[in-house]
Amino acid sequence: MDALITAAARALAAGDLLGALNRVSLRDDPPALALRGIVMARLGEFGRARDLLARAGRGFGRGNPAARARCTLAEAEIALVLRDIAWPQGLLDRTRAVLETAGDHANAAHARIIEARRLLLIGQPGAAGDAIAGLDPGRIPPALAAGLHLTRAGIAARRIAAAEAARDLDAAAAAAAASGIAELAAEVATARHQLDAPAARLVRAGTDRMVTLAEIEALPAEAALVVDACRLIVRDATDIRPLATRPVLFALARQLALAHPADVPRAVLIREGFGGRTADDSHRARLRVEIGRLRRLLHPLARIHATPAGFVLHPARPGPVALLDPPIEAGCGRILALLADGEAWSTTALAIALGTSARTIQRLMERLAATGRVRPTGRGRTRRWTVPALGGFPTIMLLPGV
Repeated sequence: MDALITAAARALAAGDLLGALNRVSLRDDPPALALRGIVMARLGEFGRARDLLARAGRGFGRGNPAARARCTLAEAEIALVLRDIAWPQGLLDRTRAVLETAGDHANAAHARIIEARRLLLIGQPGAAGDAIAGLDPGRIPPALAAGLHLTRAGIAARRIAAAEAARDLDAAAAAAAASGIAELAAEVATARHQLDAPAARLVRAGTDRMVTLAEIEALPAEAALVVDACRLIVRDATDIRPLATRPVLFALARQLALAHPADVPRAVLIREGFGGRTADDSHRARLRVEIGRLRRLLHPLARIHATPAGFVLHPARPGPVALLDPPIEAGCGRILALLADGEAWSTTALAIALGTSARTIQRLMERLAATGRVRPTGRGRTRRWTVPALGGFPTIMLLPGV
């Protein structure tokens, strides 16, 4: 590597993008093309960056597999930024293997961090944790260490482990400061703001207020029972019962928690659970069946008793019942939560992340666009969706995965 390429690489590592570009802007050899591609990506010119990196990869050829793999790794990072989460996973795995064989452990670690971030986006925090398991932040450059700690903080936040997420964000801030990259420090500061801001609405003992992730983490120890309308679960301090696939049962559980310690009239349960406007005999018969199913599912967390007017919820241990509701409307909350990162998402990427069909997402996005909640750019396959900031509310509790 010649002195000019070395100087450009050092300028890039220090965050001096224009200084790096000035040194290689007139060169077309593969190392210069790769550096120009990385600079273009950092400047937000992703289309140009992809072209330059592809040219650099072809220029390195099969005789320099490690350099070619680094170009592929940079393309993978651009795909992540563009939310192209359908980018071939097998190619990233092969790239990481080549880098490890070549002894480039820093970039191999970078590949694992990129994969973990992709898995986190599509709601697989467990798999994301496995992808970066064993990585030592002390043995990689500070910029990568900051990214590693940010990823770990994201995984902890999805698991409602606020204290663990805060520790990782402190470590990320220190690593970002050591790297000297202002954009990275700003990303850590944004993540810290999201962790400390209200994340859900808590209804408990007749009160209604916004709560932070740390307060949500402490709820199972403070309340006898937690009905979580963000994650569609019912839990206590030791047990969790998922109800994401049982929407009727969850609707009934939510109404019982909302009214606790009072009972809920049968007509209200029929309206909220089944959408029935009148409580006829068939509705009352179905309500008895569904309440029986809910009793069995919640045992031994809670009991459901019949009253002359309806049904009442009794937690297995003494204490209040807490209901967690989303900070924004639930109908489009998960889509808005993904878009709240400020990046432009494609319809396909949203469908993959939310586990639904692209056509369903397309219909939802068109309705949201008609009300001004999202903004489309481009046409056809190049169409992307963005959304303005959600009024200061973080969206951790609305993101896919538990």
